[in-house]
Amino acid sequence: MNTTTMFDLNQTITHRHGKQKPSFDQDLFNRYEELIHEQRLHWTTHQRLLRLLGEGGQGVVFLSERRGADGFTLPVALKIFSPNRYETLASYEEAMTRIAHVSAKVAQIQQDNLLDVQNFVDRRRIRMMVMEWVDGYDIRHLLNNNMVEKVQERVSNKRWEYLNRVVISRGPVQPRFKPGVAVAIMRDCLAALAALHRDGIVHTDIKPANIMLKRTGNAKIVDIGSAFAMDDPPPLKTCTPRYAAPEVLEGSECTPRSDLASLGYVLIEMLSGVPAFPGKNSYRQLLEAKRMLPQRLHEILPEEITCNELLMNFCRGLIAPDPVLRFPSAEAADLVKEGAAAFHRQLVMTNLASEYDNEIRLWLEELKEMETLQ
Repeated sequence: MNTTTMFDLNQTITHRHGKQKPSFDQDLFNRYEELIHEQRLHWTTHQRLLRLLGEGGQGVVFLSERRGADGFTLPVALKIFSPNRYETLASYEEAMTRIAHVSAKVAQIQQDNLLDVQNFVDRRRIRMMVMEWVDGYDIRHLLNNNMVEKVQERVSNKRWEYLNRVVISRGPVQPRFKPGVAVAIMRDCLAALAALHRDGIVHTDIKPANIMLKRTGNAKIVDIGSAFAMDDPPPLKTCTPRYAAPEVLEGSECTPRSDLASLGYVLIEMLSGVPAFPGKNSYRQLLEAKRMLPQRLHEILPEEITCNELLMNFCRGLIAPDPVLRFPSAEAADLVKEGAAAFHRQLVMTNLASEYDNEIRLWLEELKEMETLQ
């Protein structure tokens, strides 16, 4: 009598043609079942610090290698929070508890343009944040004319002309990002900020060093160490004055619209080829420069920008000195009539659009190859 063996075709099975189901180690299988039913797991994580990625007021960030079983390794970024800003252990731990709370909220947002936070740990009372390692470059690193010149040396004339027309070109002091690429980066950042703000979190430290371009061509907002929950603001807020909104410099409330102003200053810097507010070295000078910035855009930005009223209005909607006059939200800054998406649609209608993520990806590949050859 012939028999037919039925399999659940939706399950993964080990298929051995013409052989019976293999036997297994019963003792090992018992351990497997015990592990499942214990409902508690603990193990030691091994980290090896490979190289310093950056340092700032809150501490240092290292590229680290997380080691698992059977030769598994994973590159991660490890931020180690310095206690030197805090008078006592209690004040350090209070601040770290606040950061850990915000980090846990960010970790659950899971927005593609926002840094992936993986853990918050304690080693000998020093706190560390484990984050994804972003393979790419931050905007600050890319705003360097030497980078542009080295690429020119290694690509064909035709490719160089294309990069100048579509991606990036030399500027007066530092490179200028072309409008389509710059706004594509802004749209990724706005998506990340919209996700943060919907969960009641303000980033507070948007600047070129905290915006990374991944080698996939996408932008990511990183470093949430200064972020705070709007319903639980810290007694002392941190920021980078050059990129902080006027109300933040004045000691007023820091809101989602403050993040938009910071992002706007980054955009102006990317488009102009000039550092943000050069020569302004005091709070008073910075405040005055930020209040006057909307009136000075025609002096600062190149003609290809100033002739486009839609793009100029988008810039003004981010950097308005009065927060009430800015876009009402990051989502609105992308989607309203004079927002970023409308500018990209305009480029499509005038046949000037490009596949910006892919353009950025190819350009970053060239930069990576250039570094490898050095």
